[in-house]
Amino acid sequence: MASELNTITPSVASRAQVAARAHGAFMGRAQGNRISFASLDLLCQVAGPKRLEILRAMSGAGGLSIREVARRVGRDVKAVHGDVHALLDAGLLDRTADGRILFPYDAVRVTFDLLPA
Repeated sequence: MASELNTITPSVASRAQVAARAHGAFMGRAQGNRISFASLDLLCQVAGPKRLEILRAMSGAGGLSIREVARRVGRDVKAVHGDVHALLDAGLLDRTADGRILFPYDAVRVTFDLLPA
């Protein structure tokens, strides 16, 4: 079941929404694993299709080298290197003590609302 998975939820949220979640966390209310983006454009830029493919290939794999990630997704090492660093900067990937790349979640749940302009 999806609820049993260690899931990260990238979402679009305002500063006020992020502050409310932080306050809830400080009050002891579980907030789940979340990474918030200021806009849908930014979320899509950081977590586009090729980068989501990287996360899927890394799910449950433990620490991997960038070369191994590139092999798993069938892409050029240089291109994957750039994508991996963008995902590291966004907080979606971690580094292991020995420098390998780790996706520490089982699943990604992306949420956003499309509102009138």
